[in-house]
Amino acid sequence: MSRTRTTLRRAGAVTALTAAGLLAAAGVASAHVTIHPDSYAKGATDGVLTFRVPNEEDNASTKQVQVFLPTDHPVLGVLVSPQDGWTAKVTNTKLKTPIKTDDGTITDAVSEITFTGGKIDPGHYEDFNVAFGQLPDDTDQLTFKTLQTYSDGKVVRWIEEAQGDQEPENPAPVLKLTAKAAEDGGSATASSASPKTSDSSKSTASASDSTARGLGVAGLVVGVLGLAAAVFSVLRGRSAGSRAE
Repeated sequence: MSRTRTTLRRAGAVTALTAAGLLAAAGVASAHVTIHPDSYAKGATDGVLTFRVPNEEDNASTKQVQVFLPTDHPVLGVLVSPQDGWTAKVTNTKLKTPIKTDDGTITDAVSEITFTGGKIDPGHYEDFNVAFGQLPDDTDQLTFKTLQTYSDGKVVRWIEEAQGDQEPENPAPVLKLTAKAAEDGGSATASSASPKTSDSSKSTASASDSTARGLGVAGLVVGVLGLAAAVFSVLRGRSAGSRAE
């Protein structure tokens, strides 16, 4: 009986450690500031970018979010709608090279959006929606460096860019720009994978969250199967011992 208890305890410990490890990895995978959708067609018009900001601290809330828009390949016609008590301050910057459009020449563009006044509690996230008039068509991706400030004064700088296949510790949100969609009268259209708005900015989990939870569930299943195998092995051993006697 003592051997049985020992074996079961060990199997249970392995199950718990496996599940804990995979669930911890799930938490890390979902902690980054991300952009949704993660791709648009080059030159897409009249779309929405959603910046998802999770709170990864245990004892502090997020009180400020700063999103920096690229000015070497500017996003035109940016509009921001404050939500859930947040106030958005939009900063414009004069462009080094003016951009000619059908509506005239544009000499400045939004370079920074700062959200303040609200808070993101531990274990929660907030979606910040930014509408645009037109995306650039002369680059393959846009990087939106972001600063996240907590109530305890800590500032997390989501500004690192990936080198090769290795993801940095604090990656900046990146929007991939794909080949242009079909054009009508010379006007760029939005990607067919346009963003879908939800009833609440907090009601939809990101793809990384789903993947992470999937890994956690898989780990639990593996652990349970291991525990069942251990129990079966012990019972079979006891049965064989009884027959021998």
